[in-house]
Amino acid sequence: MKILQLNVWTGRLKGALERFVRENEADVICMQEAVWSDNAPGIVGYFSDSVDKLMAAGGYKYDYRSANFAIKIGDNCLMKQGNAILSKIPIVEKETVFVGGTSYSESPDLEHGGDQVYSVQKVTLENGLVIVNHHGFWSTDPLGDERHIKCMREVADIIRGEQRPVVMCGDLNVISESPAMRELDFLHDLTAENDIKQTLQNLKFIKDVACDHVLVNDKIIVKDYHTINQLASDHKAVFAEIELKD
Repeated sequence: MKILQLNVWTGRLKGALERFVRENEADVICMQEAVWSDNAPGIVGYFSDSVDKLMAAGGYKYDYRSANFAIKIGDNCLMKQGNAILSKIPIVEKETVFVGGTSYSESPDLEHGGDQVYSVQKVTLENGLVIVNHHGFWSTDPLGDERHIKCMREVADIIRGEQRPVVMCGDLNVISESPAMRELDFLHDLTAENDIKQTLQNLKFIKDVACDHVLVNDKIIVKDYHTINQLASDHKAVFAEIELKD
């Protein structure tokens, strides 16, 4: 299986993101900062590469969307933003858990950090693979602080004890050396194990920060892991090719 992890930056690099999804075939894409609208998808698609446009571009039949917040565009469009999983394999189980004391909002105070909502998606595919998708707590320090540790501990509790094959993806907003990542030490952090130093495109921040991660448990065989430099977002995509152990 081929899995892509990418913070899509609200699809604002319109056309480039859609082309990226079309040109980089994957069985599953885990996305953060994805945008869509349930009641007016065409309006969101006009301004951004929305989840609906990306599904069509990549030929994905199955998806799971978890909105962190929504904002009104004009009188008729409610644009949602959050995490999304696109899959070519049927999704048979799905759930969303909010961590860090946050919850979905349709009236966020974006100017004062109202977009800081932390949801965890957990889905099971028809082949038995469990996919976890999370957008981590953000701050200016890639090592994080006590808030990151608390939030990541809640994420770990959702995964810990899972007996099936697990792949966790996310822009976790911390580097592998962060104390918060120690909460996930029961998984293999492929970004750390492959010595990935940078997962940003440096469109906003000019420094090396490898904050995008794919983690797996012992029931996964990793065949390949690398970043893709093609410009589609302010983050690079992370690519993992895996097999499920018998």
